[in-house]
Amino acid sequence: MAEAADFQGTSASPARRWLRRTGALLAGAPLLAGLLQLPAATPADAAGQESPQAAASAGSVSVAVDSLSPSAPSEGDTVTVSGTVTNNGKQTVTGAHVDLQVGPPLETRSAIDTLAKKSDDIQGPSGEKVGGKYTEKFSALTPGVAEPFSISVPADKLDLGDDGVYQLAVALSGETTAQPWDQVLGIQRTFLPWQPEDAGTKTKTTFLWPLISSAHMAAETGSNEQQTPVFRDDELAEEIAPGGRLDQMVSLGKGLDVTWVVDPDLLASVDAMTGSYEVRDADGGTTPGKNQEIAKNWLAELQQAVTGEEVAALPFGDPDLASLAHNGTNVTGSLNHLKEATDAADETVDTILHVKPSTDFVWPVDGAVDPSIVKVATSAGADKVITRSDSLQENLPYTPSAARPIGGGTTAVVADARMSTAFQGDLTKASASTLAVQRFLAQSLTLGLQTGKQRSVVVAPQRMPSVSQAQAMAEALAALQGGNWSESQDLTAAAKAKPDPAANTKVPPASAYPSSLRKQELPRAAFEQIARTQSKLDRFKVILTRQSRVVTPFGRAMNREMSTSWRGRGVAAVGYRDGIESYLNGLIDGVKLIQKSETKLSGRSATIPVTVQNNLVQGVEHLQLRLTSQNPTRLKIGGDAYEEQPVTVNGGHAQSVKFTTSANANGQAKVEAQLYTEDGQRYGAPVTFDVRVTEVTPTVMLVIGGGVLLLVLAGFRMYTQRKRAFAREAAEDAAAEADDETDGPQSQADAPQNPEASGARLEQENGAGSRAESPEQPSDPAPDTAAESADPSGTGERVDR
Repeated sequence: MAEAADFQGTSASPARRWLRRTGALLAGAPLLAGLLQLPAATPADAAGQESPQAAASAGSVSVAVDSLSPSAPSEGDTVTVSGTVTNNGKQTVTGAHVDLQVGPPLETRSAIDTLAKKSDDIQGPSGEKVGGKYTEKFSALTPGVAEPFSISVPADKLDLGDDGVYQLAVALSGETTAQPWDQVLGIQRTFLPWQPEDAGTKTKTTFLWPLISSAHMAAETGSNEQQTPVFRDDELAEEIAPGGRLDQMVSLGKGLDVTWVVDPDLLASVDAMTGSYEVRDADGGTTPGKNQEIAKNWLAELQQAVTGEEVAALPFGDPDLASLAHNGTNVTGSLNHLKEATDAADETVDTILHVKPSTDFVWPVDGAVDPSIVKVATSAGADKVITRSDSLQENLPYTPSAARPIGGGTTAVVADARMSTAFQGDLTKASASTLAVQRFLAQSLTLGLQTGKQRSVVVAPQRMPSVSQAQAMAEALAALQGGNWSESQDLTAAAKAKPDPAANTKVPPASAYPSSLRKQELPRAAFEQIARTQSKLDRFKVILTRQSRVVTPFGRAMNREMSTSWRGRGVAAVGYRDGIESYLNGLIDGVKLIQKSETKLSGRSATIPVTVQNNLVQGVEHLQLRLTSQNPTRLKIGGDAYEEQPVTVNGGHAQSVKFTTSANANGQAKVEAQLYTEDGQRYGAPVTFDVRVTEVTPTVMLVIGGGVLLLVLAGFRMYTQRKRAFAREAAEDAAAEADDETDGPQSQADAPQNPEASGARLEQENGAGSRAESPEQPSDPAPDTAAESADPSGTGERVDR
């Protein structure tokens, strides 16, 4: 009855409820007792299955493997692992000890990637302990204190079997007051390549060693004959100075078998530093450069390093092929700059390094390609594109050789993405660098063990490795070249290697291009500005007597404007382009017309001078100066509305050009002076000025002409009168002398009896003398008297002269 009532949902009696509760309590007692006894479990049981409390404290100690030597051991070697352990928890770790654990071999390249992502995960498998004396113990690890360790163990004690890559874990175990049993508190996994004997078939490995920097030179040069170069900053000197990034790249690469990939702009910039150069300062001025010896030493070391080695030259300035393909091909002239950059590469490298470089290769950013990038990359003559396997992906269970024919006679040289990206990130810590080296070697060995067939592999690291990255690269490459499974190969040989027939040869579509890379590209506006600068340069150079002084530095500067180094530096790129265009505008404005004020023109015709000023250090020619009247009915120039005259001006001088004008009416006429190139293009800004015309009427011209005629007649009359007077005086003097001879003294006595004749003669002399002292001027008024008779006057007659 009771069971039926409970089943039907009816209420049970209080006695029954009490009985059920008591039974449940008694049944749970053993379970409760077991739970209460868990803290007293043995350490071994706890290690087998950690409690939630233990899991929460796990990983409180960080383990850093700072070195592993040798990186790829052989039979008879002793492996030494060194590093530090740091207690990051709040409790002291007691009974601490560091052990080496060797895991099973990693069969695939993806397995290496997976392990690298979880290298410090204490929950994952860690392998068997080497044990024995190959351990290091610490009495206590104080919180926040790093303790060094170093363990050396013979390779034959590591129990390594067949050739392959083994997981090598360094684990720190110990106890805390909260978990008083031995447990793993920190771990670091790395890779141990094991190829004790020479492989039957070695992988041919090509390692690209890039010498690339950002743009340091602008277009500006000094006004002297040597054209002293001007640098935007002194950062290049820091890179090539001892210990600098580029100094380390040369020093480290010198002893390695690599293919040197150089940007000719870097070589040209350092070469410019070997002589006199200027550095732009923060105030806009320049100061003399002082790093000539550093530049000379770096170039000398590089020349020695590349002797007998393969050198691949990128186009000058390392242009951003993807930006050009996606944003620049529709801008006129953009592809011409790529062709110029390619042509300049061969000569630059050969001249400075004294080696003949290969110019068949181009290298898009991160090896990412699409059809437009391939088309642009090969447009300048290169037929080999360095790509990467994460762009030209494979569906094969193995890694094929690098060379892939992709159509049109173009070869894609596919660099291995895993090995190429192994040295990215912050490698300033020794532990990070060691892990990168071991991972690189592990990928290389696993790749070689995939098929047993010989393949060609290319490694294309980041364009501008840091010092720590370069050191890790050199360490890994030295270990690889000293190993037993790889041999070095030039880039040219890798490109010519027989392609794998099963390899992917299809270029990915534009939609597959990484969006992260597309966001960093130079915009269309950048190529439009470059085209605008080029157009100005084309108009400017035609007037120069020495075009190379301007064309060469500006051409190289525009190559730098397209550089890959501007990615992620958009503001700096705009500033560089603006600076180049502004400097060119300043040179163009150096040849200009001098401003003129209002000119007054009196008369029917006159000449108007116009001055051309040349502030350049070189002469200009092939210019035409046109003077145009905007009111030709009032003022004509050269018999028409305008006149042109050729202009040639030496450097630092001014030249005035005179134009003949003719006026037809009084008033004001506006005149424009404009320089033109020989092909009819305007050059510079025009100069406009007013000409005020005051025209002379015909009546006034007649009056002036009559006045001139009267002056001429008056002068002639004066001349004839004076001539007659002298003739009469001569006749009278002759007659007087005759009388004196006849009459003697009597004639002298009679002299006072002729006062009139004597007075006339005296007046005549006085008059003649007065006129001689005060000759008439052309501007004096003509006398109103009529012309006198030419006959001699009678005795005692007074004549007005």
